[in-house]
Amino acid sequence: MPTKSQTDLLKKVREIQIVSRKVVDELLGGEYKSVFKGRGMEFDEVREYMPGDEVRTIDWNVTARTGKPFVKRFIEEREQALFFLVDMSASGSFGSTGQSKNEVAAELCGILAFSAIKNNDKVGLIIFTDEIELFVPPDKGQLHVLHIIREILGFEPKHTGTRIACALDYLGKMVKKKCVTFLISDFQDADYDRSLKLAAIHYDLIAITITDPRELELPNAGLVELADAETGEQILVDTASAAARNTFRMAAKARGLETKAALTRLNIDQIDVRTDRDYMRDLIRFFRTRERRQTL
Repeated sequence: MPTKSQTDLLKKVREIQIVSRKVVDELLGGEYKSVFKGRGMEFDEVREYMPGDEVRTIDWNVTARTGKPFVKRFIEEREQALFFLVDMSASGSFGSTGQSKNEVAAELCGILAFSAIKNNDKVGLIIFTDEIELFVPPDKGQLHVLHIIREILGFEPKHTGTRIACALDYLGKMVKKKCVTFLISDFQDADYDRSLKLAAIHYDLIAITITDPRELELPNAGLVELADAETGEQILVDTASAAARNTFRMAAKARGLETKAALTRLNIDQIDVRTDRDYMRDLIRFFRTRERRQTL
């Protein structure tokens, strides 16, 4: 018989499945396919020239050999892989609004994964901390997507830190073909610019930053002991002090701007998600902005 924790996990997976499929059917049905168009065109066949065919598609070798004009026919290579690189470091378990950052990450992956399999794409997963913790090879189908959601929700990492470069370098070793890659993290890390640059060249890389409001601003709650979930470092802060709250706020803002600047420099799309607001607005805005940009 399943334990309470297992039952709760299965219930949450089922909830994400229901919500994700509804969102995909009602909101993201055509958005995903129009934004992520596949790997390009692949050769299909050679056939005789017909009135209306473009001259530039003529296969001159076959035409010379047969004495009749033949053209090359191409079709869109639709199938591709979608990879999630999910940061499961200790800071991801934090949540002050009823949902942790890891739970939001699982929901986002569910929505994007169901969009992918609806378009016959494969979905893969890399869970990382300061080490690679789990690799799930890309595959298709609803059961595979549910497996990925279950892994993210129920995963218990062995390490607490964050090394984004480690995840990106591992992706480069394991995945040689161009794929759509969502890097999902709170980006509480440094020294990953080089790996980010290389990944942006080889993959269609999109960064999703997940932030909790308490990481941006402290409440006026008197003396509070703050602990870094990843390093264990603790500090006592007088949150009744407006100066202390302002210092915290400015430092958090600076970190966010630094991450945004690094992604902008490399032309990497960024989706800012917060645990205290509806992330669907941010997701839909990303799809529609990107679609408009591609039509220009």
